[in-house]
Amino acid sequence: MKEVLKCYTEDPFDYKPVEEIITRFQGQKGTMIPILQAIQDAYGYLPRQALEYMAAKLKIPFSRIFGVATFYAQFHLKPRGANIIRVCQGTACHVRGAAKIMKKLQEELNLEVGGTTEDMKFTLESVACIGACGLAPVIMINDDTFGRLTPDSISDILKQF
Repeated sequence: MKEVLKCYTEDPFDYKPVEEIITRFQGQKGTMIPILQAIQDAYGYLPRQALEYMAAKLKIPFSRIFGVATFYAQFHLKPRGANIIRVCQGTACHVRGAAKIMKKLQEELNLEVGGTTEDMKFTLESVACIGACGLAPVIMINDDTFGRLTPDSISDILKQF
């Protein structure tokens, strides 16, 4: 086992959080998803190095871990911004101008949907429904909900973050 993990000692990536997480779950069954969640909490996403280390440490094929990480929408393989903007695309939001809101956000942030700003401040996502139809069109930034939006309101909202 030490032979397999030796290559990780010379890599500048910080494996300590992964090691601590794996140790915390050691000996328990059915912990792949909780370990992945904890790794994502530690790094903000699932770095490939962390997944490879997890595979080596737990003696699980990397392909199996990668398969789980790519199957569930909650996991992210690329770094994300400090602020996640979710634009509702539900029926009420769609009818009331969600496309215009999305276009304005893309222009303001110079981003495509799914992208992250170069300064790592924002990630822009499209979601099926936020569940605030009475406030349509709606966006969420982190845990904050903004409704009854117009394209002109977007700049002021972004300035809050």
